[in-house]
Amino acid sequence: MDIRNKAAIRSSGWRTDLLIGFPDGLLLLLFTTQILHGKSLTVQAFYSLHILILGIATLLMMIAVFRANRGDEHDDEGRMSKEEKQRLLKLDISQGTIEHIADEMKKDQEQWENTLQEEHVQLQQFGLGHAIRSTLATGAFFLLGGLIAFVPYLAQENFTKASELSLTLCIFALLFFAYLKSRITGQHVTRMALRYVLTGGLVILASYLIAIAI
Repeated sequence: MDIRNKAAIRSSGWRTDLLIGFPDGLLLLLFTTQILHGKSLTVQAFYSLHILILGIATLLMMIAVFRANRGDEHDDEGRMSKEEKQRLLKLDISQGTIEHIADEMKKDQEQWENTLQEEHVQLQQFGLGHAIRSTLATGAFFLLGGLIAFVPYLAQENFTKASELSLTLCIFALLFFAYLKSRITGQHVTRMALRYVLTGGLVILASYLIAIAI
C-alpha cells in the first residue's frame, strides 16, 4: 500500500510538535550539562561538546518525526500478511502456532483501534508539506528546550553559578510546559505539574549519580 494514501497518526499542528519536541530537548541538555559541568573540561570543550550533542539530537528527532508523519511502509493494519505467513512456514512452524500468532496480532490491532476511538485520536493522510513543517517545528521546539538548559553556561563561565541558574530555569520551564500541556490535552494541571517536576528530579538525580561515578 502506498504510504502517502494511508491514514495514520500524524502531527495535528504546532501543539503536537511542542508536546513532542520541547521536553525531550530540555531534559537531554539538563542531563548532560549537569553531568559534565564539574568535570575537567575546558570551557571551549564543554561548549563544543554540547553544541554537538544538541545538533545531533535535534537532527535525530527531526528524522524520527518525519518518519512518523510518513507512516510505516511495512504496516498492514497490524495483521499478519501472506508474506509473513509464508516466512513462518519456511521456519517449520506449525500451522496451529501460526494461526495463534495471527489471532493474537488481530486482537492487538482491534484493541489499538478501540483505544484510538476512546481517546478521539484522528488519523490523517500523508502530506509532504505538512510532514516537513511538522519536522521543522518539532526540531525547533526540541532546540528551544535544549537551549533553556544550555544558555546559562554560555552567559557565564562560572559553571557552578550557571548550573544553579540552569536548574532554576529548567524547573520553571517544566512547570510552564506542564500548564500548557494540561490546557492542550485537558488533563489536570496539578497532576501534570507533579509528573514533570518528578521527571526533572529523576533526571537531576541520575545526572548527579553518574557524575559521581565518573
